[in-house]
Amino acid sequence: MDRRANAPLMLAILAAVLAFLYVPISVLVALSFNESGLPTVWRGVSLRWYAALWHNSDILSAAANTLKVALVSTAIATALGTLLALGVEQRRRRGRALEALIFAPMIIPDIVLAIALLSFFSLAGITMGLHTIIMAHVVFNLAFVCSVVRARLKSFDWSIVEASQDLGASGLTTLRRVVLPVLMPAVIAGALLAFTLSVDEFIIAFFTAGAGRASTTLPMQIFAMIRFGVTPEINALAALVMGVSLIALTLAQRLNRGGMVAP
Repeated sequence: MDRRANAPLMLAILAAVLAFLYVPISVLVALSFNESGLPTVWRGVSLRWYAALWHNSDILSAAANTLKVALVSTAIATALGTLLALGVEQRRRRGRALEALIFAPMIIPDIVLAIALLSFFSLAGITMGLHTIIMAHVVFNLAFVCSVVRARLKSFDWSIVEASQDLGASGLTTLRRVVLPVLMPAVIAGALLAFTLSVDEFIIAFFTAGAGRASTTLPMQIFAMIRFGVTPEINALAALVMGVSLIALTLAQRLNRGGMVAP
């Protein structure tokens, strides 16, 4: 009886929370189709601002940089994160401190990690550019990939590894033909998550990019544009970035329904 009495209240709270989260996003997407150049005046539906993006050389250059950073950092983070997950899972009873250290980048605030990476690159004498953004994103994404793959390893049957070794397969062959095929959905899910985080990430990229437009990513370009006011063109760009992120996150969630492993 108490549950039935509280059901309307819980539904109202849920609706209020969802409205608080998604109404601003819905308004942004709607304004990206506004024919008018003013956000407060609606003059009909139009795709002119999406078309304008293809004629903006700064946006296209930033999008290309973002794609390079996301693809390279995702590939490296996925490979290292998968191997790291295998090592941590096998040593989990003896490596609690190591496990906490590995997952620290997930907990540390982005601004702290960004300053730490900036200080490291400066002390090491490394010139800033796209390569430093890629290295920084690998550090940031490594823990997330490892976490997703470890979720799959919780239900992994290690007896098939022993069977493969008993049949004479080497460690590399067992990894390539036995372990990876079983873990592949989680590996792809971790890669999609890493790609999404890399595309959306701003603070770490801003601190490790250096000077010049050659290392400007899409979030950095959006930040530079909104300093002069929000235009429908920015709304269209934000809507596209959000759409890519939602697609990647949805695919990652469907591939790895087990969820992430908390440190």
